Amino acid sequence: MTYNSFFKDIIPIGNGNFKVSVRIPKHYGWIENVTIVLKDICHYRLEFAYEDEEYAYFEKDIHIETTAICHYYFSFSANGRNYIANRAGITDNLASTTINDCWKLTVNFKTPDWAKNGVMFHVFVDRFAKSEDTTIDEMPNRIIHYNWDEDPIVGPSFNGQWNIDFFGGNLKGIEEKLDYIKSLGTTILYLSPIVRSQSNHRYDTADYEQVDPYLGNNEDLRSLCEQAHKRGIYVVLDAVFNHTGNDSKYFNQYGTYDTLGAFQSTQSPYYPFYRKTMNGDFDYWWGMRNLPVCDGNSEIWKKYILGENGIIDQWFSLGIDGLRLDVADELTDEFIMGIRQAVHRNKPDGLIIGEVWKNPMRMNRNYLSSGLAMDSVMNYQLVDALIRYYKYCDIDKLKYVINMITTEYPDETINSLMNFSSTHDISRIIDILGCDCFNRYSEWSWNLQDSSIEFSKNHKMTDEEYSLGKKMLGSYICTIAFMPGILSVFYGDEIGLEGIGNLLNRRTYPWGNEDKELLEVFKKIGNLKKENTFLKTAKLNIIEVDESKIMYERYDSEESILVVVSRKGENISISLPDKYRESEVLFKIDDCDKEHLSPFGAIVLKK
Repeated sequence: MTYNSFFKDIIPIGNGNFKVSVRIPKHYGWIENVTIVLKDICHYRLEFAYEDEEYAYFEKDIHIETTAICHYYFSFSANGRNYIANRAGITDNLASTTINDCWKLTVNFKTPDWAKNGVMFHVFVDRFAKSEDTTIDEMPNRIIHYNWDEDPIVGPSFNGQWNIDFFGGNLKGIEEKLDYIKSLGTTILYLSPIVRSQSNHRYDTADYEQVDPYLGNNEDLRSLCEQAHKRGIYVVLDAVFNHTGNDSKYFNQYGTYDTLGAFQSTQSPYYPFYRKTMNGDFDYWWGMRNLPVCDGNSEIWKKYILGENGIIDQWFSLGIDGLRLDVADELTDEFIMGIRQAVHRNKPDGLIIGEVWKNPMRMNRNYLSSGLAMDSVMNYQLVDALIRYYKYCDIDKLKYVINMITTEYPDETINSLMNFSSTHDISRIIDILGCDCFNRYSEWSWNLQDSSIEFSKNHKMTDEEYSLGKKMLGSYICTIAFMPGILSVFYGDEIGLEGIGNLLNRRTYPWGNEDKELLEVFKKIGNLKKENTFLKTAKLNIIEVDESKIMYERYDSEESILVVVSRKGENISISLPDKYRESEVLFKIDDCDKEHLSPFGAIVLKK
């Protein structure tokens, strides 16, 4: 029986209420027990409404609590046999109820329209740009680079401390470069942590209420947000709420601050901020003694971050538009839900993206599926699969991951996934694609065969490796840019900045020494993505994935584009779907055309 023989309609009435109608062919016999099954939630028995010569109609008004995703199908009985009706049609195979076969429904969950199909520029603030009038006052336990072009220190410095060398990149420097950032098609500026911290990466907070002095001050953040908004750019701030630094006004292990810290006394007002082990000791993130873990169940801690006039309120009062939650999968569901309430209290369409490396829908958590917590996640799953495809021709992994995302993730989340070039936590994408020093069989495609400090410090791409990485990067970025979601460019990826490991990937931006040819590719792709606003909610159709190319389509009822990219270092022939043979060429690399792709070439067509 074909799908068209079974008609279903679910009409939202509002506030989680829906009117469900189905039509079932009468030739099945006497039809009864018609049920809509909301998988893993509940089911409702539908009531007979009326019939005509061919069909029997059943209806029911139902209520569904807020949820980002609900998979559902229908069941019914006829003449003593049981049937399932789902996306594939009507079958008596009762095992055919996997989520691959189900329809999807979202209830009272919507991600910000401004984030969908966005182009994000991700800045590691200390290393991007230093304003012309910057002067840096020396602070304890900080090393200053007075030469912008030096390499960062890899390994421990004095007192065995890591990541305490600073180049002085600051908020005013970013503001002065906003026109450059906008030229990439950028609609979202994502800043690494900017509050006062122990280290240059600032994931070890010392004071949530104060912008780090090396970056400027709170008014500099306000000014940056205002100037970004004038250019149509939203600002997302990295939020680190799972742990603080031990050298902070809250923990104050070394007595640096005038406050009575949790480390110093159980009478400290900050003592309830921190999680304790079974024996009453402080818990530390992954055993790192400089990162005491915060207690997401502490009402005092929650009030400080989430409450009226709390940290989130303070940050949004300075003009930011959203948060990226560091190690979101280690925060409690309740805490993340509180973050959503606080964000929406300040900005109803504020964005919340979580750092989650695995499939968030399979982690037995409600922080995404409930529709009451995060909007989206960093798309490590897709990035890993694409890298494996380009480097190792892993076709099966790529097909599996794309199907997993489109089937299991909420559509609203899919359209705002953070699809990145690379990040501060992995090697630079040009190194990953161009170098043969990564472990093919490790959990992640960017894991190095040799992760030693000495290897990272001494590694330098050869001219041949850089040329290969650059060619592959053009094809790769075209592939990921037009997938559903946000294209996130880690500063410097657009001009070929190199870096192995998660310290040398944080080199300073080489102003005046950019790869301008690569930069033009990023600019064209970013602006093309920005201009085609139908991509905000366009559907994805994977047409072909083989050892030489990927061909996919994004479409809605009125517009569509076709993306064809090559993973081979040789010319290949392509055969386009008929409807694109006379279509407009929006973008191409080198001398690609509608019949051929050059080595690692790409072409984007619009119907």
